[in-house]
Amino acid sequence: MFKGVLFDLDGVLTDTAEYHYQAWQRLGKEIGITIDRAFNEELKGVSREDSLTLLLAHGGKTNAFTSEQFTELAARKNEYYVEMIQQVSPKDVYPGILELLKSLKRQGIKLSLASASKNGPFLLKKMELKSYFDGIADPAEVAKGKPDPEIFQLAAKNVGLTAAECIGIEDAKAGIQAIIASQALPIGVGRSEDLGTDIALVSSTKELTFEFLLSIWNTAKAED
Repeated sequence: MFKGVLFDLDGVLTDTAEYHYQAWQRLGKEIGITIDRAFNEELKGVSREDSLTLLLAHGGKTNAFTSEQFTELAARKNEYYVEMIQQVSPKDVYPGILELLKSLKRQGIKLSLASASKNGPFLLKKMELKSYFDGIADPAEVAKGKPDPEIFQLAAKNVGLTAAECIGIEDAKAGIQAIIASQALPIGVGRSEDLGTDIALVSSTKELTFEFLLSIWNTAKAED
């Protein structure tokens, strides 16, 4: 049986993607770059610095800022985002997630957060989920963001496991690629058009039960 579950945060445990979008939109407006929701899809699961790089390229301003200004812009976006997420509470936890965390804990499964968000611990606390997690991968400790596997490998290591002993749950293409590269077993929350046809998918977090995860694991291992 699998020994751990590595969770993304945005789009899996709750939806803070809208706050990210609004924060990037506000920053973009200040520096003369307009973004829409289609462009915002490219930022899902991507680190703050990499997202800013994509934003500047989108607006044709790749070389318009010094490294100091780049750092300031990233910090400013985070300030906007942190302002917005103050209102997050347990009612924002996605359907079925609390039940899933409880059932995994009963089974002795290790839970670890593998989010690109530096605000992960704060958000877990606001949603009253922090006590369920045995580990949190600090994105500041990885050299490369998703789709690089490093964050998932670190999340597994933090709970004394290898990624290959774990299931990874993601809602973004970059995250799914990172899970596969880490050798964890991916489960996607979303559509096959966005995440691929070769992985297990659920359309809603309500479908994420311990029994479902176990059946996906057993099927995958039987095929190995």
